[in-house]
Amino acid sequence: MGGGGGGGPFTHRAPELLAQQVREAEDITAIKQFETDLSKLLADYLGSANSRDTELVSERLENIKKTLNQELEETVDTLFGGSVAKHTYVDGLSDIDSLLILNNSELAKGSSNEALTTLAKHLEEQLGKEAQVGVGRLAVTVTYKDGMEIQLLPAVREGDKVRIPSAQHAGWSSIAPRRFQEALSTRNKECANKLVPTIKLVKAVIGTLPEKQQLTGYHVESLAISAFKNYNGPNTVANMVPKFFEKAKELVKSPIRDSTGQSVHVDGYLGTENSRERLAASHVLGRIAKRMHNASANMSKDQWAALFEGT
Repeated sequence: MGGGGGGGPFTHRAPELLAQQVREAEDITAIKQFETDLSKLLADYLGSANSRDTELVSERLENIKKTLNQELEETVDTLFGGSVAKHTYVDGLSDIDSLLILNNSELAKGSSNEALTTLAKHLEEQLGKEAQVGVGRLAVTVTYKDGMEIQLLPAVREGDKVRIPSAQHAGWSSIAPRRFQEALSTRNKECANKLVPTIKLVKAVIGTLPEKQQLTGYHVESLAISAFKNYNGPNTVANMVPKFFEKAKELVKSPIRDSTGQSVHVDGYLGTENSRERLAASHVLGRIAKRMHNASANMSKDQWAALFEGT
């Protein structure tokens, strides 16, 4: 009579199966927690990279352009802000705040240093004690009393070409800056606007490497445009940052043609295909990709943090 047959969810389940189900539930919980922690970690680093007051940058840029009105023919403002990797000179078009085309084509006949000096002189005269003006190898940096830096790249027009100071010598390089902007903007939109923050985080990691191992900012940007062509993975920086290094370790072995016209290749400084320098760069990028993979496999937020802190 009676009986018993009810049972609950654990009826007829072997202890081994129950233990496995518990472990799987714990694993799922741990993975979700790690993904949450990693997203927060990357958001914190990205917040540091995006710490600029963009409205104040725009306001000061407009003021600079007004004060230089008589000296300027045209300006091209970037959409992505200043350099994250803290390089000592501008090395990528999206690493500047504005390209200033000077209304003096005669400057193109001299050294690029003349344009840098001319721009700096005008800024010093107009800004006075409001900010300090410094001249670098390629750009002029305006540093305000609150610590904000605005980087300006001087350019001159010669016929139908726009020329900027060359990264390789004291002369000039021809560019098509809007073409590069359009390529980066298009790929960024294709990736749900996550490509630019991915590039910023990639530069932050690369910026921790010894200077001789660092790729230029412009090269990183160009690699990113290639790496995420036809990308169909998750549009999150947690997925896209490791993907960049996985793709870049192969892409870096071959020269990338310069879409802006600044030079034949954006990465000419690494030599020909499969050069010793390119293979060394590939090894470094591959090592970073492996460390990111291991950090995720171990679900270690600390291992991820070490990549951004150079440890």
